[in-house]
Amino acid sequence: MKRRNFFGALASTAAGAPLLAGQPPKSRTAFYVLDQYFLKNGTQSGRMQEHFSRALLPALNKLHSGPQIFLEALVAPHMPQAAVIVGYSSLEEYRLVRQKLSADADFARAMQAWEAHEEPPFEKYVSTLVAATDYSPEIVTPKKPAEAQRVFELRVYRSPTHRQLVALHERFAGPEVKIFSRLGIDPLFYGETVFGPEKPNLVYLTPFDNLAVREKAWAAFAADPEWIKVRKESIDRGGQISSVIQIALYRAAAYSPLR
Repeated sequence: MKRRNFFGALASTAAGAPLLAGQPPKSRTAFYVLDQYFLKNGTQSGRMQEHFSRALLPALNKLHSGPQIFLEALVAPHMPQAAVIVGYSSLEEYRLVRQKLSADADFARAMQAWEAHEEPPFEKYVSTLVAATDYSPEIVTPKKPAEAQRVFELRVYRSPTHRQLVALHERFAGPEVKIFSRLGIDPLFYGETVFGPEKPNLVYLTPFDNLAVREKAWAAFAADPEWIKVRKESIDRGGQISSVIQIALYRAAAYSPLR
């Protein structure tokens, strides 16, 4: 099965013009940039949310019409934590948005104000570039954000080898996505880390109405006869093609365009 990885996504979008605010879409989302901000208890969380809602989001909205998700961690290896996920149609679009953001005088002043404090704005942050798979759905941001803040589950499946990662993609693109859909598990995107930790891997983000709905969905999945059969066949062919699973739970920030 042909799988769109980083090089495939790069080739398919290199010739496309960047998608900026006010322009109609020319191609599907090819890349997601995941920025995870690791904080400490104190003023950092509140200051970050204020900066994101009053400075970063308005500045991005002037430059970019692709998917934007702002998240606050509920359960993660490092707490407190905030995350921002932005989708781009090409690396050139990402470069242009970053360039224009750096040249925005209002945003520059907001950055200075954010950092003008007795403690730094965050402890550290990690940026991950994720290439969307060819079976990844397209995120559609509603014109009016939902009133309820859903729970978002970020999963990273690390494979022992690239060969086994290919087998993992094949399993997802074949039966697993269909089983997910049947059981009400509907990820917003599937991707593969190009630059970032835990490679080689498959990354996906799934919204749930609440934690109880999430628990019920995963319990049904674990007990599903078709999934049990598919998993056994997969392991028989390629071994344990997903050796480590990392899970983090977030809630959408109140100001997030997608929540």
